[in-house]
Amino acid sequence: MADTKETKAPAKAAAPKKGGPPAKPGKGDKKAPGGATDPAPKVNDGTPRLLDYYGKTIRPRLQQQFGLKNPNEIPRLAKIVLNVGLGEASKNAKALDAVVDELVAISGQRPVVTKAKKAISNFGLRQGVPVGVMVTLRGPRMYEFLDRFISLAVPRIRDFRGLPNRSFDGRGNYSFGIKEQLIFPEIDYDKVEKIHGMDITVVTTAGRDDLALALLREFGWPFRGETPKSVAA
Repeated sequence: MADTKETKAPAKAAAPKKGGPPAKPGKGDKKAPGGATDPAPKVNDGTPRLLDYYGKTIRPRLQQQFGLKNPNEIPRLAKIVLNVGLGEASKNAKALDAVVDELVAISGQRPVVTKAKKAISNFGLRQGVPVGVMVTLRGPRMYEFLDRFISLAVPRIRDFRGLPNRSFDGRGNYSFGIKEQLIFPEIDYDKVEKIHGMDITVVTTAGRDDLALALLREFGWPFRGETPKSVAA
C-alpha cells in the first residue's frame, strides 16, 4: 500500500510585520546620529557670548530701566579702539614691529601704524614718521575682546582696585589706560621687547554718560568701588 502520510515541510521563519518596531541593534552596531536614542548635539553658531547676552538680557533691562520707547534709543557698543603710543618708533623699527605683533595677538586683527601729522622741532618729530600703533574693533571681534578683557586680563592687573567711573567724555564714550601689556594672556613674556601701556576707548551709541555707564555695568565692567555684575555663561 502507498504511504498516505504527508511529509510536512519545515516551517519558515515568520517575516517581520510591516510598520513593526525595528530590530534591536547588536553590540557591534552603531546608533545613527540624531536618532531617538541619540539627541542631536547643540549647534554653535559662533555668536560671541557677550553679544548674545546683550541681545537677550541687556537690551530689555536698559529699555525698562530708562523707559526707552524707541528701540533705537537703547545704547549699544559701536567700537573699541586700542592705541599704543611709541615715541621711538621712528628710530627703532624692531620695537614698532614687536608692538604690531602684540596687538595682532591681543585683538586678532591687523593694526595700523599711526604717523605724525605735522613736524614738531622741539621733540625732533618730522611729519609722516611713525609714532604709534592703533587697532579698531567692531562686531563680533569687539565683543570677543571685551569678554577676554573683563574675564581674563583685568584679574591679572597688579593691585587692582577697579577702573575709574568718571572717564566719560560727556557723549557716552569711555577711555582709560593700562600700564602693562602683560595683563593680556595672549602676550608671551619671554618675547616681550619692552613693557609699555596702551589707551583703550569704548565708543557707544548712548550719546550721554549715564546710559553708557549703565551699559558697561550690565556687561560686568569692573568699576572702582562697585561689585561687577555677573554675566551668565
